[in-house]
Amino acid sequence: MDLYDVMRTTFAARDFTDEPVSDATLARVLDNARFAPSGGNRQGWKVVVVRDDATRARLGELIEPGFRSYVAQVQAGEAPWNTINASAVSDEQVAATTLPPGFVDKLTGAPVVLLVFVDLAVVASFDSGLDRIGVISGGSIYPFAWNILLAARNEGLGGTLTTFVGAQEPALHELLGVPSQYAFAAMIPMGKPVKQLTKLSRKPVSEFAALERFDGPALEG
Repeated sequence: MDLYDVMRTTFAARDFTDEPVSDATLARVLDNARFAPSGGNRQGWKVVVVRDDATRARLGELIEPGFRSYVAQVQAGEAPWNTINASAVSDEQVAATTLPPGFVDKLTGAPVVLLVFVDLAVVASFDSGLDRIGVISGGSIYPFAWNILLAARNEGLGGTLTTFVGAQEPALHELLGVPSQYAFAAMIPMGKPVKQLTKLSRKPVSEFAALERFDGPALEG
């Protein structure tokens, strides 16, 4: 496929057929994804491939609390889990929130589920001393995660980068035997999409790219 076609048609797939994803196909996806850039070329990623039913069920249990809060905040008109504006949603409202039926099961029930971690011992976190949540560490793992999805698209597969389980990282570490220095970065359910989207909706470049300054004139094509 043409690179731009891949970039424009790699969507967040959550509905999959029952067609399995073989180890050989998955190895090919990861073999290409591994050429993603990372700080110092340290490649501090680790991928856990999950197919076991019991592990999938436990992942669903770990996802549910964070997802319930997410849904409750969305229903209240908030940007969920943001670190700037405190949520006004109460614990009682969260507990009373009904989750979209089958949503979590679609994630954990994909033909294969990948859990992506990054070794914090090899990541240069230049914003670690700032008085806000750190994001720079992600520069050494999310290009790799996105390459996984691009490679999957090239194989006729799909997936989505989810982070709901991140709120339960200690329990996730225990479930999968992950050393404490590894941070959870993404869960990627993967399989053959029920329907392949070919037209995605995104903001035009002029809405997010400015010349010279944050408040500078828009970049026009």
